[in-house]
Amino acid sequence: MEKASTAKNTVCLWFDGAAQAAAEFYAATFPDSRVVAVHHAPGDYPSGKQGDVLTVEFTVMGIPCLGLNGGPAFKHDEAFSFQVATDDQAETDRLWHAIVANGGEESACGWCKDQWGISWQITPRALMAAITDADPAAAKRAFEAMMQMGKIDIAAIEAARRG
Repeated sequence: MEKASTAKNTVCLWFDGAAQAAAEFYAATFPDSRVVAVHHAPGDYPSGKQGDVLTVEFTVMGIPCLGLNGGPAFKHDEAFSFQVATDDQAETDRLWHAIVANGGEESACGWCKDQWGISWQITPRALMAAITDADPAAAKRAFEAMMQMGKIDIAAIEAARRG
C-alpha cells in the first residue's frame, strides 16, 4: 500500500466493522479504485478494541474516501449515493451485477445498494443523453421508460427516445 495522505476533501463512510472489506470490494470492482492505507486503533474505543481496524483510506474511481469502523449507531441511506457513468450495456451489467450479486439489492431507475447499505446509481451515459434530449417528447419517453426499470437497459431507453 502506498503512503497515506490527507486529501483536502474526503468522503467519510461509516461502517460497523466492515470498512476494510468494503474498501477491498470497491477496489476490486471499480476502475481507478484502490485501498491506500489501513489504520488500526491505538487504543480501545466505543465500538472496538486497540489494534482493530479503525479507518481505511481508499479511492473509488479516483474519489478519496475514508471508511470509519464507527459501530452500529448510524446506517447508510439513499440520501447519499455514488453515481457511476457507464459507457455501454456490458459495463452497466458488470457493475450492477457485482454490487447486487455480492449481498446487495436491486432498486429502481438504475439504483442498487451494496451489502453495506451504500447506494449506487449505475447510470449509462446514453440514459443521461436521452432524458436531457433537446426534444422534450423524446426526453419524456426515455424518462418514462427509465421509471419502469431496475437496471437500465440502454437499448430500451434508445428505443423509447426514438419513439
